[in-house]
Amino acid sequence: MDETLETPSPDDETLELERELCRLPEVSAARVVTDDIGRATEVHILATGTKHAKQVVRDVQSVAMASFGIELDRRIVSVVQLNGDGEGLIELNPPIELHRAVLVNVSSEITGLRCLVRVSLARGDDEAVGFAEGSVASSARHRLIAIATIDGLRQLQQAAECLDIDSAQIERVGIHDVAIVTVVFVMPPAEQLISGSAIVRDHQDAEAIVRAVLDATNRRLTSL
Repeated sequence: MDETLETPSPDDETLELERELCRLPEVSAARVVTDDIGRATEVHILATGTKHAKQVVRDVQSVAMASFGIELDRRIVSVVQLNGDGEGLIELNPPIELHRAVLVNVSSEITGLRCLVRVSLARGDDEAVGFAEGSVASSARHRLIAIATIDGLRQLQQAAECLDIDSAQIERVGIHDVAIVTVVFVMPPAEQLISGSAIVRDHQDAEAIVRAVLDATNRRLTSL
């Protein structure tokens, strides 16, 4: 009888990664958070105080790469260690996700041939509403949403002043619609073009465009 080999699901791989991380001598517990496509977005580690947090992060990265071929950004790894007397917890490397902007709401108003887009974002306890106005033409709508997202980011993070939208569109990729944006980081005299993407959920094109902009910008903004 033929046997069919099953490919491990993203959830299975995540559990295996957590178990492997817990084999590190300094690690007491590990929790890996993933996005819709199984990509790690947060890694939370509870560790003893025998090693510096930065070394624990490097060990976590090494295990993920050597055992699973997964390249973890050090900035998504948070390490909580017991303090010197064994009482209480000290978080030495808080997850960068806490400082990233997230989508709250997106809406638009059409008046004649003009369209006004509002994008509400939150970053921690702060909220901002970005605006963009332009033509009602369908070819301009996605770009307006992306511009409004950048406007909101500028209110939340001063570093976002260096951003500008190059393009924003929805493309068919396999059986899914995917929002794809390209963003220009202007750091005179240099300019850098980067991209971001997000799968369209429940036909919510506008939300996907916003999430694609955040995908392109969040990690880089927090490092500026």
